[in-house]
Amino acid sequence: MQIFSQQVWKEMRKTPQAEEDTRTKILQSALQLFAKRGYDATTTKDLAKLAGVAEGTLFRYFATKKAILIEIATAGWVDILTDLLTELSEMGSYKAVSQVMRRRMFNMRQNSNLMRVCFIEAQYHPELQESIQAEVISKMTEVAEAFFETAMEKGIYRKMNPKIVAKVFLGIFAIAGFSEQTIVNPDASPQAMQEMAEGISDIFLRGVLNGEQ
Repeated sequence: MQIFSQQVWKEMRKTPQAEEDTRTKILQSALQLFAKRGYDATTTKDLAKLAGVAEGTLFRYFATKKAILIEIATAGWVDILTDLLTELSEMGSYKAVSQVMRRRMFNMRQNSNLMRVCFIEAQYHPELQESIQAEVISKMTEVAEAFFETAMEKGIYRKMNPKIVAKVFLGIFAIAGFSEQTIVNPDASPQAMQEMAEGISDIFLRGVLNGEQ
């Protein structure tokens, strides 16, 4: 007869809410360790210890360590991009676009661990790239395209290929979101962040050519 440890036995008797809490704790612990040490340098033993569960419990929730990585990145991107999509309807003016960009930049800063894991680990794990592409980027592009197409029909934006506009917008969004690692100092003031958001928005809405050219 198999004898379970007291910790494992308690985990097996958890309520659905407790099960969800444990799953969340595992993902949060993994995100912290993956961001600090990297995926390969993080062992399931380390992960279980930080999450406060038995190592075997990890595999009751996730088949492999790689499954944990993919869940973190995909779910995180879905949350971040879903927030952005809820704000698309505000983008009928210069001020609105700059405010959306500014919020995205601040939110990305608050999610720096997730961003680090997504971009660093995606370079080494094709499965992660495929998951993000299938679950997030493709859907995001479709929704953004539909938004811009509708906005063009209403006369908010001039008519052009909405798919191209959507892709350009998402590209600019990525620059805004990761500006902390590219074009804005990590210690930038709120004023500097606002100036960057307004500059990005201006380029998106008006381009860079002088109107007289």
